[in-house]
Amino acid sequence: MWLRIRFVVDGASADAWTDALLAAGAASVDTSDADADSEAECALFGEPGEPPPASAWPRTRITALLARYGAPGVDEASSTDESDADERLAHALLARASALAAQAAARDVELDRLDDQDWVQATQRQFVAFPVGDRLWITPSWQASSQPAPEARATIVLDPGLAFGTGSHPTTRLCLEWLDENLRAGDTVIDYGCGSGILAIAAARLGARSVTGIDIDPQALVAAARNAADNGVSIELRSSDQAMPPAADVVVANILANPLRVLAPLLETLVAPGGRLVVAGLLDRQADGIARCYRDVALQPWRSAEGWTCLAGTRPR
Repeated sequence: MWLRIRFVVDGASADAWTDALLAAGAASVDTSDADADSEAECALFGEPGEPPPASAWPRTRITALLARYGAPGVDEASSTDESDADERLAHALLARASALAAQAAARDVELDRLDDQDWVQATQRQFVAFPVGDRLWITPSWQASSQPAPEARATIVLDPGLAFGTGSHPTTRLCLEWLDENLRAGDTVIDYGCGSGILAIAAARLGARSVTGIDIDPQALVAAARNAADNGVSIELRSSDQAMPPAADVVVANILANPLRVLAPLLETLVAPGGRLVVAGLLDRQADGIARCYRDVALQPWRSAEGWTCLAGTRPR
């Protein structure tokens, strides 16, 4: 059983508190927006190549987990009252962290207990089978037998491993919806930044003649190869430092705004004349700026969801 300790600090001191709590013996420390779900909620977004965002929210909620037995510097066996023991454990941890961080004592501290559980199962419960568009059914590998696809839907069985792409994020869903509505049987497809391979697999299941997945991360290529095999589809996988494949009828890139800026010349060369380019992973406010980076393909907003936009366009013949 774990002791969960929660309190709110100003953003400027959040990093110091986090480091100090870990050094003082906390098993883990989590930070979140103390004003989440209110008008004062503050979103923090950052990505490679852009100035780093603020490291914490103006009012940051810190949550620390501490083992209720064997915590450093505390002899819990001397107390028979468990509530008192919990308070003593928390006080000892916070006192040590406060000293290490050179911060005033934490205020309005909340304490409760967190039972140990099967954290793998708890994580897996967050990912359930769901439909996309009219033709696709996405299911995690651990639910494939218990949640079969409705008739007339192509099933994608997925185990993301260490790669991004379960289909639940709005950017991935937008790309899946585009493929469901627009991919033609016999198209050739390149998935640049393939992650878990979900978009590449979807293209293959929807009738693409050939599919190539490209990624900078070796772990992503491992996950994509495993998922392709599990789904019985053939996908050519390449590292981004290898030679690029021939231009394709459809190129999809679900990555981030800044890489989409940097990669614009390359992505355009991968689109065959008359082919289509689909890019996602950008916020609504970033869409116009990204579209201006592409000169050979006139990108336009295709669809938005939950603050994210998917752009699509056709390369002239």
